Amino acid sequence: MPNSPADRPRRITLRRRGPLLVEGPVEVELEDGSTVVSDRFRVALCTCRRSRRYPWCDTSHRDRTREKPESG
Repeated sequence: MPNSPADRPRRITLRRRGPLLVEGPVEVELEDGSTVVSDRFRVALCTCRRSRRYPWCDTSHRDRTREKPESG
């Protein structure tokens, strides 16, 4: 039964400039009312909304650097 005293709390880990790490399995309700499910032991939830796999993190939050073209 959900929320019974026997259920252990889910651990959520906050990362500066990164995703929320949530112990799974998880079910996430999106803004439009739809739900997505993951049965993995830990999931990374996107907080920057740059992910192409939103709400799952695809590391799009990482700073990307472009190589400068060589002049000459």
